[in-house]
Formats: sequence, C-alpha cells, structure tokens
Amino acid sequence: MFTTAWTASPQLPGTGFTPNWSQEGFWRQSLRQVVRLGAGGDRIRVRLTNAYGTSPLRIAGATVARTARGAAVRPDSVRRLTFAGSASVEVPARGEIIGDAAELALESGESVTVTLHLDAVTGPATFHAQAFTTSYRGAGDLLEDTGGEAFDEVSESWYFLSGVEVSAGRTDAVALFGDSITDGFGSTPGANRRWSDALAERTGRPVLNAGIGGNLLLNDSAWYGEKGVRRVERDVFALAGVDTLVVLLGLNDIGFSETDEQPTYRPAPRVEVGELVAGHRELIRLARARGVRAVGATLLPFGGSDHWGERAAKVSHELNEWIRCSGEYDAVVDLHRVMGDPGAPDVLRGAYDFGDHLHPNDVGYAVMAEAVARVL
Repeated sequence: MFTTAWTASPQLPGTGFTPNWSQEGFWRQSLRQVVRLGAGGDRIRVRLTNAYGTSPLRIAGATVARTARGAAVRPDSVRRLTFAGSASVEVPARGEIIGDAAELALESGESVTVTLHLDAVTGPATFHAQAFTTSYRGAGDLLEDTGGEAFDEVSESWYFLSGVEVSAGRTDAVALFGDSITDGFGSTPGANRRWSDALAERTGRPVLNAGIGGNLLLNDSAWYGEKGVRRVERDVFALAGVDTLVVLLGLNDIGFSETDEQPTYRPAPRVEVGELVAGHRELIRLARARGVRAVGATLLPFGGSDHWGERAAKVSHELNEWIRCSGEYDAVVDLHRVMGDPGAPDVLRGAYDFGDHLHPNDVGYAVMAEAVARVL
C-alpha cells in the first residue's frame, strides 16, 4: 500500500512574484526537482499534473534518485521511471497521472531528486510557485546525469510534479491546508524550515504541505489558486494515507478585502464572519465524510501588517473565537495565542516575525509546529 510522502498543490501558470518558468514552459530540456520525503519505503512512484494545461503534456522520460548536493544525485541510486510500463507518457490536458513503482529504498526525511525529460513544447506549465527550494533546468536529455553541472538554470518553483508516494503502508499522514504561512513564506530557502517540516520532525508522521501563497478560503484567484473549499478535494482528500486535516485559512479573505484600494493582483470581496464560518464548516463536513479528523487553527496575529485594519481586526477576532469555542472542529490549536506578543496580542511576537508582521520566521514556524503537535 502506498502513502503520500510529499505533495505540492498545483497552480495556474504565470502566478507568483519570483521569476519562474511557468509561462514559457519547456522544450528539449530536462527538469530536475528535489523534494523531501515525510515517509520511507522500499518503492517509490510519482504523481504528475497537467491540471491547468490546455493540451496534452508529453514526458519523454523520467528518473528518480537519491539527492547528493544541488543538482547532483548519487550515481548508484538512479532509477528509470515508467508509466503503465512505458518510458514515456502523455498527461491529458486538465489531468494527472501516477507512475509505476520503482524499487528504491528510502527513509523518512530523506531528499529525492525527480528528473523529467521534456522533448516537446509543453506550453505554459502547471506549477507550484513558492517551493522555497531550488529546481534545475538544462538542455537536452539529462536523465542519467549524476554530476549536475549541465543543469545551468535555477528556479524556486516546482513544475508538473504534484506528489511522491512510497510503499510505507501508513495511514497517519497529516495534511496542512492553508496559504503562504503554510507554504513556508519567511522560512530559510533550501533549509526545510517550514512548519510542515518541523511538525514532521516532532511527530515522526508524514506531514503533507497543501499550502498555496495568497490562497483564499471562499474565492478563486488567478494569482493564488482555486478557493480552499473547492481545491481541498484534489489537494488533500485525493492523497493516499491522509487521516488528519489541519486548517489554517481565511486570513487573506479578510486582509485582501480590508480596503477598497488593494492592488489588482489581490482583490477579494469583503467577507463577513458568517461566510468564513460557513467555509470552515464545509471543510469539516468534507473531512468527516471521508473519516478524516479535522483540526482547526486560529489565525495568527497580523497587527501592523498590510492586511491589518479596523475591519480586519473585528472579523479575525470573531472567526478565531468561533474556532476556539464552537466545538465544531475535532481539536483546536490556538496559534493566535501562541504566536502573539504578550503585551500586544494582535501583533506577531518579534522573535517569531519574518519582518512583515504577517509571516513567521524559522523560529516562529518551529513554535507553531510544537503547538500543533500537542493536539495531534
């Protein structure tokens, strides 16, 4: 039985603030991506997505290997991947595909490198904008390349790769569902310091990061993905082995609608707390229908950030009070209390602040993980 050991939620090509290759796509190139596993096993398979592609995506070939350093891989670990027995595959427009299992013994916490050879024009690429780790690109077929020197371009996004599964036989995976805070914005790039990483280290359980920077609970966004109540099916419940959902979502619904003069890339209708509660109730309903435990997290303090204002304060306080007191979630973690400054509870504690009064730093993410671990 396979368990999801890593995931990244797909996004529409062209989104994200950092430079990426999603709009231009790939042609006669190899793409090498490094991911950290939340579970170990002796077999591995990959999930490829073309969720936002308008034409079939041709994969000429693929390999997986243990990561060495940078784009380099361990030579004795390179394994060719197949798809229904074939070395190449076409992923349908708007579709996805899971490859065949390859024999490769791996441990939880180990990094693996997936390389795709893209010999035909891909068009704009379905991707995940904020990887906070480096991906690599080079000309030609580099599937068997082990040194990594030929990969001469870099990006901090993931492309086409939406999941890695291992033959762990585990059904205790925890899915974290949220926005840029869950995605890991503010953590040290390349260091695996997101709160999902810290939670996996503390619990020993597979922890799957289903965050998308800027994501909203109630509204779709061309920049920040499909609304949470819609994408949760694909990004959480379709994953093998998930038994717990942790929800930290709604801050952008509040913050993006705080004024009438928001930048064009992040407009959102003004929301009332009742609408946000209804969205949370829908996530709870969907989780229970699948036998998944639902854990609610209160919104972090964000006073002084560009999301803050009188109305944002009111709605966030009301939502947090409902999460704390309604009894509708199976368990609650009060991150607002844990992360707030003792002298100013609506402000992120200085030692935990990345610098924008909105996102935690590495220390803050570790504190979040410790708090969540106590209720799992």
